[in-house]
Amino acid sequence: MANIKSQIKRNRQNERLRLANKAVRSEMKTRTKRALGSAEEGGEDTAELTRLAIKRIDRAASAGIIHKNQAARRKSRLMKRVAAASAAAAS
Repeated sequence: MANIKSQIKRNRQNERLRLANKAVRSEMKTRTKRALGSAEEGGEDTAELTRLAIKRIDRAASAGIIHKNQAARRKSRLMKRVAAASAAAAS
C-alpha cells in the first residue's frame, strides 16, 4: 500500500479508469458478437449492427483504450467474418 498522498490518489484514479475502460472493451466485444450472430442467422439488421460495432471500435481507439492498429485489425476481421457468414446464410 502506498504511503505517499499523490500515489494514493493516482491509485484511485487508475482503478476508476480501469473500470471505465473495461466497460468500453466489454461493450465493443458485445456489439461485435451481436453483428456476427445476426450475420450467421441472416437477419435483416446485420448492416446496422455491423455499423454500430465498427462505431464502438473506432470510439475505443480514439479514446486510447485500444491501439489504432488493433482497431483496424478488429474492423477488418469483423467485416470479413460478416461477409462470409452473410454469404453462407444466403446460399
